[in-house]
Amino acid sequence: MTNRPPDFADPRPTEQRNPRTERIDVASSLEIVDLMNAEDATVAGIVRGERERIARAIDLIVNAFQTGGRLIYVGAGTSGRLGVLDAAECPPTFGVPPTMVTGVIAGGYAALVKSAEGAEDDGKAGAAAMDTAAVTKRDVVVGIAASGTTTYVRTALARAQTLGATTVLVTCGNAPKVLTETCDVVINPVVGPEALTGSTRLKAGSATKLVLNTLSTGAMIRIGKVYGNMMVDLMDLSVKLHDRGERIVMECCGVSRGEARAAIDKAEGSVKLAIVMVRRGVSVKEARKLLDAAGGFVRPVAGDPPSVRQ
Repeated sequence: MTNRPPDFADPRPTEQRNPRTERIDVASSLEIVDLMNAEDATVAGIVRGERERIARAIDLIVNAFQTGGRLIYVGAGTSGRLGVLDAAECPPTFGVPPTMVTGVIAGGYAALVKSAEGAEDDGKAGAAAMDTAAVTKRDVVVGIAASGTTTYVRTALARAQTLGATTVLVTCGNAPKVLTETCDVVINPVVGPEALTGSTRLKAGSATKLVLNTLSTGAMIRIGKVYGNMMVDLMDLSVKLHDRGERIVMECCGVSRGEARAAIDKAEGSVKLAIVMVRRGVSVKEARKLLDAAGGFVRPVAGDPPSVRQ
């Protein structure tokens, strides 16, 4: 007699039953909260275990940006939505064009708001999506597959590799050998069984979002989109961002709100330029020249930002 698992067993960590939550169906609301919170509490530490691989991926993305390339996320279901979400946040946060970071989801953009589960099995569509995105050797394509086995993502990465792109896989499951051997980086936070078996929008989704947040934010920091810990390249597109831009200039330069607004207006809405103008006492033209010479980084031009006030 062997120890062969029963036929219903699945080797993927995300598909296994969680012994800690096997009675969640008879739990009270507070008990459900406590059970799920206990599972969620493990995620950050598991993601930290992938820190070196995440950092390596950031370096590759920075290189892509510096050579005119893009960061392209590709995924299906929750994974695809998280990629599109992270991409969508980059223009308002960092003032980059929407083409610089993009998200590709199986089933197209309609799948963002309505489930298209069968789309993840369409391998031809995954490959075709990379052609539609006009992937080149300058780009970094990040495939996101919670279980590690999504056909759409696997074929998209294979096609991206054929086109010469750098490829990264983010998965919370067992990465297929073909991808571990061919992807430049594999980020693999194995969060284990979900509170609800197979519901990868839970811990796997949380881990994925942490990884993607770190990839895009880390790369943007490395290319000069941040001064201290302030996002000085934000786009002044809403009342909230209008106010935030003024407050950043006020804090960095020790000026009034009116003076901050005047500087931003002279800088044609650029918070970064306004800071350099005020701190160096120069014109918009001169501030732009100084920033260009510094590769877009504010600190070498304007000095250290003020310390955080406690």
